[in-house]
Amino acid sequence: MRTILIIGAGRSASSLIQYLLNKSESENLHLVIADLSLALAEKKTKNHPNATPIALDILDKEQRGKAIQNATIVISMLPAHLHIEVAKDCIVYKKHLVTASYISDAMQELDEQAKANGLIFMNEIGLDPGIDHMSAMKVIDEIRDQGGKMLLFESFCGGLVAPESDTNLWNYKFTWAPRNVVLAGQGGAAKFIQEGAYKYIPYTSLFRRTEFLEVEGYGKFEAYSNRDSLKYRSVYGLDDVLTLYRGTIRRVGFSKAWNMFVQLGMTDDSYSMENTENMTYRQFVNSFLPYHPTDSVEIKMRLILKIDQDDIMWDKLLELDLFNRNKKVGLKDATPAQILEKILAESWSLQPNDKDMIVMYHKFGYVLDGDEKQIDSKMVCIGDDQIYTAMAKTVGLPVAMATLLILNGKIKTPGVQLPIRKEVYQPILKELEEYGVLFHEQDMPYVGYNPDKVFS
Repeated sequence: MRTILIIGAGRSASSLIQYLLNKSESENLHLVIADLSLALAEKKTKNHPNATPIALDILDKEQRGKAIQNATIVISMLPAHLHIEVAKDCIVYKKHLVTASYISDAMQELDEQAKANGLIFMNEIGLDPGIDHMSAMKVIDEIRDQGGKMLLFESFCGGLVAPESDTNLWNYKFTWAPRNVVLAGQGGAAKFIQEGAYKYIPYTSLFRRTEFLEVEGYGKFEAYSNRDSLKYRSVYGLDDVLTLYRGTIRRVGFSKAWNMFVQLGMTDDSYSMENTENMTYRQFVNSFLPYHPTDSVEIKMRLILKIDQDDIMWDKLLELDLFNRNKKVGLKDATPAQILEKILAESWSLQPNDKDMIVMYHKFGYVLDGDEKQIDSKMVCIGDDQIYTAMAKTVGLPVAMATLLILNGKIKTPGVQLPIRKEVYQPILKELEEYGVLFHEQDMPYVGYNPDKVFS
C-alpha cells in the first residue's frame, strides 16, 4: 500500500482526511495521521482499517525522521513556521511534500535540492492561498490563449458566517484563527497598483478604504486591501497589468466598526499591559480613554469615537459586553490584541449548529481584438457542520487532491512550487466542483477605475 503521512490533525484536516479515507480502497492508500495529541489523531481516523493514528512531536528529530522515512508522500498541516524541518527531512528521505501554506524564503531555498532529487514540494494549495491561485490562473490562461492582454486583476476572499447563522450586529463570527483576524493588516502599509499608479494604505486607514462587491443570492459585501497585492504579479505573469488588487471580504459595515478598535489601539500586539490578569473588561476599555473626573467610560468612548448613543456603531460595541464591571481579563501580561481576542471570542465563536461560509470573487479586465472586456468569477461555499466546515473543505480538499495527483504521476514537475500550472489546476478545479466548490463566471462591461472604491 502507498502510505500518506499527514502531520497535524487540527480543524483544517477533517475534510482532507475524510476524502483520502474514502479513496483509500480504490487508490490503495494507508493514512498515518500524526499529531502531538494522540487522542485527536485517533478521533480523525474513526477506527478506519486503512488509517493509523500516531503521537508525533514534530520537534523530536528522530521521531519525525522515522515517520517521514516510512511514508510514500508527506502532507504537512502544521503551522507554517514548522514546515521547514519536515521539508528538510523530505529531502533527506526523498519524499514528496504537500502543504497549504505560503512559500517561505527557507522553503524556497530547498528548490534546487528538490529538483535534483525529482521531488515535488507543492505549497499554497489550500483556499487562500490555493483555490485563489488556481481559479485565477484558469481564467488568465484562457484570456491569453485567445490572444487577450490583461489590464486588471482583482481578487477577494473571506471566511464568514453563513446567512442562517448570522446572528449578531457585526455579521461576523470566527471561522478560523481569531488571532489572525485581530492582527489583520498590521506589519506595514497595504500596497497595490491602480490604473498604473502605485498606491499605499497605512494600517490606520486600512479599514476605511474599502470596495463594495455584490454576490447574487447573498447580497452585498465589502473588502479591505491585503497587505501586499503585488506579491504575485510576476508569478501570475501580470508585470504589465494596470490594476492589481487583492482584498479580504467582510459584510458591509464590519470594517467601519472594526476601525474603532484600530483607532483606540486595542489591536496592538507590540507591548504587554500591566496587571491584566486582574483587569476587568471595563478597565481594559478605559485604559485607552482620556481621564475625566466625572464622565463615565461610555461617555468618554462615544466622545473619542465621535458616535452617538443611537448610532449602530454604539450598539455593536454594547453587544460585545465591553463595559462589564465584573468580567476579568484573566490573562497575565497580555497585549491589547490578546485581550481583545479573548473578549471577541465570547461573542463571535461559532455555536454547535452554526455553519460557516467562504466567498471568493475575482475580476479580470482585458483587451481582445481592440475591445475592452471583463469577466467576474464568484464562488460561495457553505459548511456542512462544525467538523466539515467550508473552511476545512476549501483548505483540505485541494491538498488531498494534489497529493493523489502527485502519487499517480499526474503532476510531474519537480521543485518548490505553487499551483499555477495547468497540470495542477485543471484536474483539481474540475473535481472540486463535485464537492460544491464551483465558480460562476460572468461577462461584464469593463469598468477600469471603479468609482465605488473609496480610495483615489
